[in-house]
Amino acid sequence: MRISFLLHNGYHYGGTIRTTYTLAEELAERHEVEIVSVFRHRDRPLLDLPAGVTLRHLVDLRKDGPGYDGEHPDFHRPARVFPRGDGRWKQYSALTDARIGEHLRGVEADVLVATRPGLNVHLARQARRGPVLIGQEHLTLDGHTYRLRRDIAHEYALLDAVTTVTEADARAYRKLGLPGVRIEAVPNSVPAPSLPPADPAAKTVVAAGRLTRVKRYDVLIEAFARVAGDHPDWKLRIYGSGDAVQNLRAPLARLIEERGLEERAFLMGSVTPLEPEWVKGSIAAVTSQRESFGMTIVEAMRCGLPVVSTDCPNGPREIIEDGVDGRLVPVDDVAAVAGALRELIEDDELRAKTARAALAASERFDPARIAARHEALWTDLLDRGAGRRTHPPARTALHRGVGRAVDAVYAQKARAGRLVRRFR
Repeated sequence: MRISFLLHNGYHYGGTIRTTYTLAEELAERHEVEIVSVFRHRDRPLLDLPAGVTLRHLVDLRKDGPGYDGEHPDFHRPARVFPRGDGRWKQYSALTDARIGEHLRGVEADVLVATRPGLNVHLARQARRGPVLIGQEHLTLDGHTYRLRRDIAHEYALLDAVTTVTEADARAYRKLGLPGVRIEAVPNSVPAPSLPPADPAAKTVVAAGRLTRVKRYDVLIEAFARVAGDHPDWKLRIYGSGDAVQNLRAPLARLIEERGLEERAFLMGSVTPLEPEWVKGSIAAVTSQRESFGMTIVEAMRCGLPVVSTDCPNGPREIIEDGVDGRLVPVDDVAAVAGALRELIEDDELRAKTARAALAASERFDPARIAARHEALWTDLLDRGAGRRTHPPARTALHRGVGRAVDAVYAQKARAGRLVRRFR
């Protein structure tokens, strides 16, 4: 089977990139696999390219690179294929429209996999007949803007399948009404760490993720403060950094100081790889208000840590079995987080038992098992001739025409808004 993945930027680092690389590495043992990156901003990818996988790019952002595209006239013209509702729209252009379209019309593959909504729309609008077209959702349908959800509702009807990372999100997609499109939930995979599992006797709570509001690390710090007085030998380590929009390191540091935890709770910054840090703890904590999946939950469990997690929509409840391999608590509930932490901190036998259960349960996210699920879906679609299915010309024209019309309306509104601001 020839498989081609389409990524926003395979030379960068992020959850979608990591899970695509992991899946590609497993598939490359049995198939011909390539990763096509729309953008390239550096000479070498930040992640090690899996053996047997080829990586190429469509638009070169390296100013000193031999094929720099930043001076191409179409680079500065707005995209018309990539949907405006996708948050990355401003990074795309008439040049990416053309380069992606040329790639999709000419690529020799049995299966084409796009990895974000805007690229899934490219599949629907520009891919040639023949390959099976797979749109992957690595976030959640409900988390997208109304405008992008409307694009998805009519554009995705021309795909063969959509895969989500949770069953909850798959149900949301099924309610859209996409006749003839397979909707399947296939979670992300996480390789087994090369290190021995965490020691349940370690007296450290570990958390990891961006220092942004949605992660609610203030809740975690407040909860740990309620437990820390009775257990002075326990520590809290939070790994991660903020981004250009949100960086809560300073207010979180102030909160730690206000609670008198300067010697007990630590903002560790970003660390890669994270496995050596997970195994230094014996409990993991996730206090997010929402998660599209919960990669850090699986990563912690694969390292042998039980996870205390908020029962936010989608991911955690599909990963953790409450009371068996971790604990689920209400969102934004400091007392509940503190109670769950206290239960595991004060019961060494329970902590060790839950850790063993977490390690065993996490094996279902092994790359070999997840790759097999993708393969089964793609093989079934190929056997059914999904890539050769045809849509009535009127239906195809309707879907693509609606997409262009919606884009035109929003473009007109954007121009009108700019004029209003200009003459105020």
